[in-house]
Amino acid sequence: MSLPIRLLATMALCIPLAGYAHHSFFGRFDNRAHIELEGVITSLHWENPHIHIFLEVTNEDGSLTEWDLESGSPTLMQRAGIPRDSLQEGMTVRVAAWPPLTDKVEAFATNVLLTDGTELLMQTGQEAYFKDEVIGDFSYRFRTEGDRSHPEWGIFRIWTFTGADGFLFPESINRDYDMTQYPLTSAAMKVLDNFDLARDNPTNNCQPKGMPLIMEQPLPMEILREGGNVVLRIEEYDLTRTIHVGEDGAPDGTLASLLGYSWGWWEGEAWAPESTLVARTTHIDFPWLNQRGIPLSPEADIEERFTMIEDGAFMDYQMVVSDPVNFTTPVNLSKKWIHVPGVEILPFECDEISAQ
Repeated sequence: MSLPIRLLATMALCIPLAGYAHHSFFGRFDNRAHIELEGVITSLHWENPHIHIFLEVTNEDGSLTEWDLESGSPTLMQRAGIPRDSLQEGMTVRVAAWPPLTDKVEAFATNVLLTDGTELLMQTGQEAYFKDEVIGDFSYRFRTEGDRSHPEWGIFRIWTFTGADGFLFPESINRDYDMTQYPLTSAAMKVLDNFDLARDNPTNNCQPKGMPLIMEQPLPMEILREGGNVVLRIEEYDLTRTIHVGEDGAPDGTLASLLGYSWGWWEGEAWAPESTLVARTTHIDFPWLNQRGIPLSPEADIEERFTMIEDGAFMDYQMVVSDPVNFTTPVNLSKKWIHVPGVEILPFECDEISAQ
């Protein structure tokens, strides 16, 4: 089959991979190159976790091929200033996309050119492709300055992801990351060797991420005090975590769950803005540490530390994962969250079609 596409080699940068923390596409698309497609939008799914544009392309021999063009999260698009009605069924568009690494007729759309000359920038870290100016500003995902006006709030506020500080799991933005840098046991190495990212990626559908992977989520998170407990409202998958403050372990008979059972205590004066919340989580029923094939066993024990820093501009987040089945020593991870006034928690409402 002859397709009217043009392959353009591009340099692979770390910044364009920032969107991968949401649902990793390593193993499906080649972000080191672009293809160009032109056709008519036959169907459009503008739902989380990812937009899907179904594009009917006329081949050189006159036959038709329908491409499934995946793109970024609608909530990220909304925050970047790309309105939902930017694309509609029946539109003729040109698309620059990362090509597939498999034999599927799919690609990842990074730039879309409309017939009126408007170019939509659809992916974090990408640059204008067809025009000098675009609609779509993802620079908010790399803020370096947070708001310092309310240090008295402590950790209790809405925190926003910033790629400027990197990712909790470095392999989320580096497809060439050496996974053996993790202190893996022989059992874990065997699982990793048999992991196929295109087939086994745990985020390929609307099944929510569990602990600890959910704590890398690239969308806002609100930390609240509810009675004597701390509650985390996580935008991705519309999840809620509760940290039971003052308890010293999971109650007898606690069943394993996606997010596990968390309890915690304060270092410093309880509930004081400058104090650090320490949490431990066990009873986790999620089989993966990350999206790249490192397993997690039911014996995993996770310790987290939440500390407001720089007068509330940032929250320092530390995680230590112990799992004697899969790690020879504990795994230490860290990141920072930033506070930006006006950010809200948006409904996620994952759609199974858009998750495929």
